[in-house]
Amino acid sequence: MKLILVRHGETAWNRDGMVQGQSDTELSEQGRQQAEDIGLALKDEAIEAIYCSPLKRALGTAQAIARYHQAPLEHDACLMELDTGELDGLTYQEMRTGYGEFLEKWRRDAGPVKLPGGESLKELQERAWPCIERLKARHPKGTVVVVSHNFAILAIICKAIGMKLSDFRRLRISVGGMAVIDFGERGATLVLLNDTCHLRSKSS
Repeated sequence: MKLILVRHGETAWNRDGMVQGQSDTELSEQGRQQAEDIGLALKDEAIEAIYCSPLKRALGTAQAIARYHQAPLEHDACLMELDTGELDGLTYQEMRTGYGEFLEKWRRDAGPVKLPGGESLKELQERAWPCIERLKARHPKGTVVVVSHNFAILAIICKAIGMKLSDFRRLRISVGGMAVIDFGERGATLVLLNDTCHLRSKSS
């Protein structure tokens, strides 16, 4: 299976540097343009199926891709972003002020650390990875698009290539960015990471 992982387009929360977990934020004007750019970039791919998080920012991005294909579009809650609990909607400065002890633990080893009132990266990976296994079983030779979120995509990539979750900062997937993993007989190969060349208007 060829797996194309797509991070949704920009939202106002991305633009303003706010923690964005499972709050159902919508694409900004720039985010909608990025979704269109992604759709155009993938229009010639022989896509067998498209799966996405049910959150509006991911769904809107997935719909822009689906317009160019006859492939079915399915929602899967397992692809939702990390539940950031009490941190949702905060700026980094607000986190430093109110959650300094948590941030120190997160810096040391983010994998098992549960966000206040939310979940850990390990828990996110444990709910997201079975979805990828199901897709491999359904589409063993096909090309599949998954539209999801920053931490969800990084957790999936870490699992696929055998990287420790504590090393997730060595990877990056920008807003509107894409990654590609090939699942072959010898295992998974990360063949593309954080491709944003298709974006006419980029965000940080």
